[in-house]
Amino acid sequence: MIQPLEPLRFDNRLAALGEAYATRVAPTPLREPRLLHANAALAAQLGLDPGALHSQAFVEIFAGNRPLPGGAPLATLYAGHQFGVWVPQLGDGRAILLGQIRDAAGASWDLQLKGAGRTPYSRFADGRAVIRSSVREYLAGEAMHHLGIPSTRALSLIVGDDPVHRETIERAAVICRVAPSHIRFGHFEVFYYRGQPERLAPLADHVIDEHFPALRGAPDRYARWLGEVVERTARLMAQWQSVGFCHGVMNTDNMSVLGLTLDYGPYGFLDAFDAHHICNHSDEGGRYAYDRQPAIGYWNCSRLLQATLPLLDDDENRAVEIAEGLLERYGPVYGETVTARWRAKLGLREARDDDAALINRFLSLLHQGRADFTLSFRRLAAVPAADGGDAAALRDWLPAVEAFDAWLPDWRARLRAEDGTDDAARAARMNAVNPKYVLRNHLAQRAIEAAERGSGAEIERLLTILRRPYDEQPEHEAYAAEPPADARHLTVSCSS
Repeated sequence: MIQPLEPLRFDNRLAALGEAYATRVAPTPLREPRLLHANAALAAQLGLDPGALHSQAFVEIFAGNRPLPGGAPLATLYAGHQFGVWVPQLGDGRAILLGQIRDAAGASWDLQLKGAGRTPYSRFADGRAVIRSSVREYLAGEAMHHLGIPSTRALSLIVGDDPVHRETIERAAVICRVAPSHIRFGHFEVFYYRGQPERLAPLADHVIDEHFPALRGAPDRYARWLGEVVERTARLMAQWQSVGFCHGVMNTDNMSVLGLTLDYGPYGFLDAFDAHHICNHSDEGGRYAYDRQPAIGYWNCSRLLQATLPLLDDDENRAVEIAEGLLERYGPVYGETVTARWRAKLGLREARDDDAALINRFLSLLHQGRADFTLSFRRLAAVPAADGGDAAALRDWLPAVEAFDAWLPDWRARLRAEDGTDDAARAARMNAVNPKYVLRNHLAQRAIEAAERGSGAEIERLLTILRRPYDEQPEHEAYAAEPPADARHLTVSCSS
């Protein structure tokens, strides 16, 4: 039988770090595995023949039923702050890294199975994932990637007949997550709090050598790398805010040292705009509400810097001083990035002192009327800059009409001061940064229900749309609409 993975070039450097960082473990076979969907575009990027994705060998390997030739399966050790509370040991409780490969350009990629069974870090859990959560993660990675937001992605989604006990009995599924690295803030925290600072440098050097090669061997490489992590995290938070994305579980063990969106559990894109929206039903205190995400990103960076103090200087006071300087970079980078993104979403090209006020007034009127976040910006593009121009595309649809009428003349005056009334050019710019299609919860739920019936057709349809989120796609107009009344209160939780 032709093996579909023969062209893969393995470079299992993480496994070479040793048992202090990970435990060798084999996946648990999945009963009657069936391929529900495979990501042909991602496969081609990795150097796999997309035609081999539907072979039985591929299904067996990525269900965890057969070893990956050349792989080094392992589960990594980490800890983290969960909802602000320190948990001294977590680790890959249901994720198993099959191996690390290099693509034709020499870039390194993790191939990690999620839902592949128990590991030494599963504690009392079963190590499985269910179809429901697996479909949501499979879709989310692609949606974020095509919005231009750094993210893990998934190569395959395989379902089986194994029963999994959650609130009800569900069926098991396994996805193959793909990312340059799945190393998290918590991978460093665990060694700091265990009093094992000697284990920080090998892990940091692994990350730097692989993903920050310009810093390799530099005397100040740790400080420069951590500064880059802080800035990437700040930029990621700004990207999330500007598309209305809510993560739901921003624990330090779910934060990537590469600035990737990591671990899609109870996430959501805003429908009706509520600045205080809590997407995770389990987040009773609202710690990870939409408007708190930037501050949580900052706090999480402070925990990473705390954990890596031994890398910054042998003198603790000097290390703290360096760390504080690195953390100070978060605020300006976040502020500059998010303001630039909001400015672009409003069709503005010039930076001015009153930008924040104009932006916040628009967001406030959306919040006041609970207007649909995505469609409000998209409809704004159709509003002409000239006073007296027809603003019905947005005005007749907004609940907070008075606030909009007060804001509109100021926005129009700003547009005219910048580039006159070239509405077509400005609308094109706005539509290039304001998506028409996002992964709304009710759309994901529709794909989940089809998947539980054994069909991947709705997943394919959604992915086709979400790969072109900024295009009009009139044939898919229904997928851009607000959720129907009976789907506006869908909730998601940590259970998966």
